[in-house]
Amino acid sequence: MTTLVKAWKAGREQLGAAAIDQPAIDARLMLEVAAGVSRTEIITDPHRELTEEQTFAYEEFLARRARREPVSHILGRKGFWKIMLNVTPDVLTPRPDTEVIVDEALKAFPEAMAFNMLDLGVGSGAILLSVLAERPAAKGLGVDVSSEALAVARENAANLDLDGRVALLRGDWTAGLGDATFDLVVSNPPYIATDEIETLDPEVRDHEPRLALDGGADGLDAYRLLAPEILRVLKVGGMFAVEIGHTQSTAVEALFREAGAAQVRTIKDLALRDRVVAGAKNPLETGV
Repeated sequence: MTTLVKAWKAGREQLGAAAIDQPAIDARLMLEVAAGVSRTEIITDPHRELTEEQTFAYEEFLARRARREPVSHILGRKGFWKIMLNVTPDVLTPRPDTEVIVDEALKAFPEAMAFNMLDLGVGSGAILLSVLAERPAAKGLGVDVSSEALAVARENAANLDLDGRVALLRGDWTAGLGDATFDLVVSNPPYIATDEIETLDPEVRDHEPRLALDGGADGLDAYRLLAPEILRVLKVGGMFAVEIGHTQSTAVEALFREAGAAQVRTIKDLALRDRVVAGAKNPLETGV
């Protein structure tokens, strides 16, 4: 029989030998699920023995991770902001960088305020559900071209008891929205240049949906479509925030200014890289 602490150490070493970036964290996350324990229990009860079934499950997890399958796919879940989300290979694994959008949205909309938001390319629902979880008077619509992604978002909304304030629509960006308008529009569109995808880490290149990655020849295809359309569906005085690649700030800001956006700015992530372009629909620029 092996113990929690021995299993964690062995897992850490196995993943380290496979050149996994964060072997200690990944080994712990998988041990928690395989052994049905919390992070605290691994530390406070390190000599607890694993059953044969738990050991087998853990070893299977480690083998999959060593083959560069993402932890989120192995465990079927990923923490984002303050919520836990179900994740499948049909959706982009939520990343801490994207939390910048959530942070900006929460700063702009006070807790008691009623507003409606639109998430274009909603995927797992990470951005939309994180905002709604902290803004009880808000409602939101998530749009995605993938019916499989929408199924994941629908399940996540139900698990978080947010399905009463969330609508999900299969569609191509803003097509089909008619004259609907929103106080807040967010998006994390595909922004990797097509020929760069093969250079990405195997976890992304081989396991993430290509639809959520491929931004065309220069990575900017989605923004060319989105900039005018986001301004079209945004209410006067409303706010938008879109994730970008860290070299795309100048180009994406220019596309939104050209579409008539005001107060356009770039926000950096925790690594101090350009990560989100945000702005507003200014009454003076719309003639209202």
